[in-house]
Order: sequence, then structure tokens, then C-alpha cells
Amino acid sequence: MSELSTLARPYAEAVFKIAVESKSTSEWSEMLGFLSVVMQDQEMVAIVANPKVSQEQLTGLVLDICQDQLKEQGVNLAKLLVENERLILAPQISELFEAYKAEHEGYVDVEITSAYALTKEEQKSFSTTLKKQLGKDVQITTSIDKSLIGGYLAKAGDKVIDGSVKGQLQQLAKKL
Repeated sequence: MSELSTLARPYAEAVFKIAVESKSTSEWSEMLGFLSVVMQDQEMVAIVANPKVSQEQLTGLVLDICQDQLKEQGVNLAKLLVENERLILAPQISELFEAYKAEHEGYVDVEITSAYALTKEEQKSFSTTLKKQLGKDVQITTSIDKSLIGGYLAKAGDKVIDGSVKGQLQQLAKKL
């Protein structure tokens, strides 16, 4: 786990607790997602890192950019992150929040990377197999990475299932 994730965890846990209590996890998910996108912009990162930009200026900028995207509690979170010089953590907070939300709602996000595009039948087969293996409903996203040569790589949280030819060749190389 990265240092940024470690720093973001208390914020994500607090926000998730508030979201569950107020039954607004979807709303918070959208707000955090938007704030995360804003903070992934390189120009915004440079502004946040600039010591000449005051907290008041930064708060004003963030609130202007986010305008109607943040509700009252989201505005308060943004102000708190600026005040504590933690605004840069927004992407990690959003990512952790989504993981807590998935756990709470009884599903897991699984990213499947394969050498070639998966058919609907293959995706359904993966979904069924992973649901049995993980004991939760799965939401699959797929991507293509030709460097895998063949097979697949499935990531569910911190669990990785490597069924790729590339992975098998690496294991063989280690044994030799």
C-alpha cells in the first residue's frame, strides 16, 4: 500500500461512515469521483504544490471548479483537505471509498486484462467462476494488453490471479 493511500485512509473511512449513516453512498461516490478527476489534472497538481498560492485562493479555485458537483458536506471535505494540505489525496480517497462501498454492498470490482478482447460468454464464465471463488458478486471491467501473449490477468482488490502466458514464462524463468 502506498504512502498516499495510508494518508488517505482516515479521510475515506470518515467519509464512508458519514455516507452510510446518511444513506448517500452514491452521492458521495459521485462527489469524490469528480474531485478525484479535478486533482488528477497536472495543472491543478502544480497549483496545489505552489507555495505562493494561499489556502484561501486554493479553496476558492477548487470550489469554483466543482461548483454544483459538491453538496454541502462535499464542500466541507474539500475545505478540510485544503486546510490540512491533503487535497492531493482526493484520488486515493475516492479509490478507498469505492472499495469500502463495494465491500459494504457485497460486490467486488474485478479488472480482467487479457491479450485479446473477451467475448460476452467468456466474461460471463469469468464472472461465475470469480463469484464462486471470492464469495461475492463481481463487477468486471476488461482491458487488452497484447504483452500478455495469451491468457488473462485478473485483479480483485489486492488479490491477483495470473493466468497469462507472460506470467507463466516469468515463473519458468525464476525456476530456471
